[in-house]
Amino acid sequence: MKTKILIGNLNSSAAVENGELVSFINNNVEYIHQKGNKGWRKSDDEMFPVIGPTSKNNFRVHTKNGDAIQDQHGLLREMEYSLISSDENSAKFIKKYIKNTAVKNSKFPEKSTEEFLHWPFDFTFEKCFRLKNDVLTIDFIITSDENMPFMLGYHPAFLLSNTGKETFIANDKIYDLDDVYKVGSNAFPVLNSNKIVLKNTDKNDLEITTEGFDNFMLWTEVNNMVCIEPITQYTSYTNQKFSEDNMRLSKGKNTFSVALKII
Repeated sequence: MKTKILIGNLNSSAAVENGELVSFINNNVEYIHQKGNKGWRKSDDEMFPVIGPTSKNNFRVHTKNGDAIQDQHGLLREMEYSLISSDENSAKFIKKYIKNTAVKNSKFPEKSTEEFLHWPFDFTFEKCFRLKNDVLTIDFIITSDENMPFMLGYHPAFLLSNTGKETFIANDKIYDLDDVYKVGSNAFPVLNSNKIVLKNTDKNDLEITTEGFDNFMLWTEVNNMVCIEPITQYTSYTNQKFSEDNMRLSKGKNTFSVALKII
């Protein structure tokens, strides 16, 4: 059963459906890509505990606790959120995973040879939305054993004008949609940055700031939406070796944050 939660005030509001951000409206203007329109089939998602395609690694990730089976962008997106709490300005969700539990892979059999996925560590993954002073903040809290390897990416999609004229500013550089198109499925990297601005042509600009991620990647194949994705690391420069040697190690409790602000 789908549950939609509305948070916000007269100037700004957000709608969250089963942990997925499906709307962020400021002064009656929508900023989130709407499912069902051309482009991506979702409006946001997470990439955890890996980022990127794993097929070249035979869908295996090597860890100290043994090999895990992971498909592209990890198994977290195959799990469902449970609501922890909500009020007029916030909503909190959680996913809990017990190590080595088999999770059905929605990509099987059309896009994957692996019917079930698993991960050899326990973890909990919290996603918390807060709307204050017209700024929407999404916090991610990952709790696990210390030294669990992981990658994390947040994958929101934003509504564009369908003109192809939007640009992006980060690290004092300007990028456009042609830059994103040329990279294709690898997604366009914007590295060593915790802020990016989407320069809109039909509404106010959107500033995205992050804590803990330190990188972005941009992806789209159409003019009416773009995914601006905070990531802990970019995995498409080389043939990624999916091993904990190339991943972050958990501190036990790990916190990441993304803030969306209309400017």
